[in-house]
Amino acid sequence: MIADNELKTATPASLTNLASRVPEISNSGLNPARPAKVMNQLGEVSMTQAAVELPLTIKVADQEIVTLMTLGTVPEKLVLGYLRNQRLIDNLDDILSVNVDWDREIADVVLRADAQIGDLQADTRHKIVTTGCGQGTIYSCSLDKLYDNRLPTTTIRQSEIYSALSTVAQVNTIYRQTGSVHGCALFGDGDLHCFVEDVGRHNAMDAISGDMWLGNVGGSRHLFYTTGRLTSEIVMKAAMMNIPVLVSRNGVTFMAIELAEDLGVMLVARAKSRHFEVFSCHDQLVLDAIPVGKRTNN
Repeated sequence: MIADNELKTATPASLTNLASRVPEISNSGLNPARPAKVMNQLGEVSMTQAAVELPLTIKVADQEIVTLMTLGTVPEKLVLGYLRNQRLIDNLDDILSVNVDWDREIADVVLRADAQIGDLQADTRHKIVTTGCGQGTIYSCSLDKLYDNRLPTTTIRQSEIYSALSTVAQVNTIYRQTGSVHGCALFGDGDLHCFVEDVGRHNAMDAISGDMWLGNVGGSRHLFYTTGRLTSEIVMKAAMMNIPVLVSRNGVTFMAIELAEDLGVMLVARAKSRHFEVFSCHDQLVLDAIPVGKRTNN
């Protein structure tokens, strides 16, 4: 991880945008699971846990932007990360407060009177983002700024990937409890910085982005892990967060590979135990922990 006293540099498209003040935010995290009665194939009845799925509508300056389906464990960070990754608001200083009210299922975002929000109203229409496979959203304002810069070349050690996989297996408590959520993690210099589970991988990624924004954490020296597949939308968000390495236990799409090569993002997919496959920026991998008995093609 980056030390607290270390200068965190940012490029124009990295979205780090270090803020001089932190907005006031509520603390409205929910229990992610509830009891559910089940009957198995033998007719036996027992109690288990099911993941919660609740709608949360984001309102910015009294305008409804989107409704997200979420576990609600870190809703304020989810809201901030969503606004950040969609490039709807670039500067944390422009946000006065984020207040989540579950009785109304609303997250109210209050902006400064002189906030620079560009074409917020022109670029958004109220959307309901479900928890399905295609639930990601990318607004035109995001795409316009996507190619502002290419990520700097960053090497990643094989041993760091193995360490990340081992750590995630120990912290995915909601998945072990309910079995129906995605998890995302941010690692820096081998240490776990943040781990979030939600009903969709985009939500979990946005929540981590919000955490980074609040903590002035840059992404250039970090590895990002997700349980979901690596698609073009996930690569876009990683680039906007200035994160150079994406690791997934799932697969990858060809569009994601092409985009990752263009932006300088290393994609590591099908990563489980001691196995993984690198699909882009292959020369940035340092093979320092090749399993015994395995040979490379080099």
